[in-house]
Formats: sequence, structure tokens, C-alpha cells
Amino acid sequence: MLDSNTIATIKATIPVLESGGVAITEHFYRRLFSHNPELLNIFNSSHQHSGGQQVALFNAIAAYAKHIETPEALAGAIERIAHKHTSFNIQPAQYDIVGHHLLETLQELLGDTFTPEIRDAWAKAYQFLAGVFIAKEGELYKTRAAAQGGWKGTRTFIVQSKQKESELVTSFVLAPKDGDAVIDFHPGQYIGVKIRPEPDGYEQIRQYSLSAAPNGATYRISVKRESGDKPGLVSNYLHDHVQEGDAIELAAPAGDFTLHAQAGVPTVLVSAGVGLTPMMSMLEMLTTLEEPAPIHYLHACENGRQHSFKQRVTELLSQRKNLSAHIWYRQPNDEDKANQDYHAQGLMDIPGIADKLPLAEGQFYLCGPTPFMAMAKQQLLSCGVEAERIHYEVFGPHSDL
Repeated sequence: MLDSNTIATIKATIPVLESGGVAITEHFYRRLFSHNPELLNIFNSSHQHSGGQQVALFNAIAAYAKHIETPEALAGAIERIAHKHTSFNIQPAQYDIVGHHLLETLQELLGDTFTPEIRDAWAKAYQFLAGVFIAKEGELYKTRAAAQGGWKGTRTFIVQSKQKESELVTSFVLAPKDGDAVIDFHPGQYIGVKIRPEPDGYEQIRQYSLSAAPNGATYRISVKRESGDKPGLVSNYLHDHVQEGDAIELAAPAGDFTLHAQAGVPTVLVSAGVGLTPMMSMLEMLTTLEEPAPIHYLHACENGRQHSFKQRVTELLSQRKNLSAHIWYRQPNDEDKANQDYHAQGLMDIPGIADKLPLAEGQFYLCGPTPFMAMAKQQLLSCGVEAERIHYEVFGPHSDL
């Protein structure tokens, strides 16, 4: 543990950190990549360009400083970040590099106010936190490598099939090149996909939720084509260039947003857009149970053209009496209105179907864009669902709802 003098020094620097704000982490990343450009093979370029990673790092540093006396309060965040780090294959030596540039950043920006005493305190605090992450990630690496079908680092997979699920989402079924088994995962987890979209560019690593139940032989990811002003580098490469028979590198499954089915306890899966990918894994798993409790599948999307896995969910509805679904289309087209493949128009309205949901005892899982999940969580809370029964996954740098 850290000594009392170090803790007091760190807490005294909180106002200085807050006054510097995100400018500190922006400077840090510029410095890091200038001196260690090889790390561009790890960091998500899209999150760098959007500024999301800089905000997430600043929030993490500020949270650590504020909870320096009670690091156990950050246990959930540490678990989540450690899982993400393993999908990037982060190694102990990289913590030394990051720590060096963090201290140098604070020195360069704070100048004389970053005294030798303060620098020493931050060095100790960083090393303590780095040690926590290194130990946790080492445990995760070891457990996965030792498991049936497990591996360490990356493993070569072949695209066994490529299937369009909707206007924007395409699924890829991936089988190991060596033909051996693959490690099981918990529905809700993701895998790290490593590719090089540009021959002379940096490697890119992205995390994609697994969208099918574990089967010991293959994995399925379902990827949304990200367009707009800043089209997704990796998602577009996967859609346009990766074909059946191609090879890609995968890290082992990771993630702490997982299904915990309990006997007799209903499950409610709530998603929007491509946020349905982990929900499909959960749904597929739940429907394999011999005596599953009631399952409620709530999904919102733009219209029928963007309604992924519509046919599969319809099949499951016909097979399972304990499964119900409610679908919202924000802007249904004429074909949608004729087919009536949805139940309501507009944004998801959970209070409007509250009488059909197990509000008092159900476990609720949310996934989708952050504004959607914030809205869905607030609706559930307003309906009387306790916060501890609401579980969620945030795409990209993590933030609270």
C-alpha cells in the first residue's frame, strides 16, 4: 500500500489536475506517440481522433487521485480495463513506457509546481496502480492460455462464412486455422481483432462482441459499417476487403459484461442498433437451457433495412414459449408498415410496456449507443428497477451512464 505522505501529496494535486483538464492527456498522447510510435499499433486511432480516449484517460487519472485512499472503490473499473488491455495484449514493459511519459507530461505542463516531492509521489502511485493491472492481466492471460482451446497473444483464424445481417451489419464466422478447439466464453464478451487495413500503415486492434452462443469450434462477430464524416477504418475494411477464406488474428475472448442466468429469474435484453450483438449471444445461450426462465427481448433500430437478426429472432420466438419480443422502428418505411415486423414507432418506450416486464425480479442487460443506454437505464429506474439489476456495456472508451 501507499504511505500516508504519498496519499496526502496526490490528493493535494487534484485541483491542479482538474485545472489542466483534458489538455494534460492530449499532451501525453502526443508525447507518447512521438517518442514511441510503435504504440500506434495498439491504440485505437478512431478514439484518438474523436478525443474520446483522451477524455477517458483524464477521467481515469482523476478518479484514481480522488480514490487514492480507497482503491477498492475502483475495482469494477480496474476489472473492465484489465479485460480490455488483454485484448490488446498489453505487456508489463509497456506500463514503464506509459509511466515515463505521464510523469514527463506533468513535469512539462506544470513546471516548477511539479516539485520533486510531487513527482516522487506520482511515480509511487503510478507504480502501485500499474502493479495492480499487471497482476490482474497476468492472471487473465494465464487462465485463458491454460483453458481448453485457449491461447496467449493472438491466434490465426480463417473466415469460414460472411453473411449480411442487415443494411449495415455483416457477420463473420471465424474458425481457427490450426483446426483445434477454441476456448469457451461468457455471452456478452468480445474478442480483439487485429488487422492491417493499409499495407504501409499501423496495425489496428478492435474489439467486437461475440454474437453467437459458445460452441467450442468457432466464433461469430457481427460488424456495423461505420460511415459518416469519419468512416470506421476497420469496420469498412472488414466489410469491403475481408472475404471467406481470408485469415485474421484474434486475441482470446475478454470482457466483464456477461450474462449471469439464474434459475427462475427472468432476463430482459435491451438493445439498440448494433448493440444487439452481445444480446444475440445471450439470447442464443438462454434458449439452449432446458428450463429457462422468461426471456424478454427489446430492440430498437432505424427501420426494417437496419433490423439485424430479424429472421433468427422470429425463429426463436416460434420455438420458445418463454420468449417474447418487442421491437421499435424509429422511422419505418412503407414496406415496414405493410409487413408489420415491428411493434411500435419512435424511440424505445419501456414504461409503455412496463406491465409486460418482470420489473420486480428481472435482470436487465443494456447495450447500444451511450445516449440510448442512459435513456433506457433512466426509464428502468423510473419503473422501479433497482440499479444493481441493470447491467450494461459501453462501446469505446468507458463512461458511466
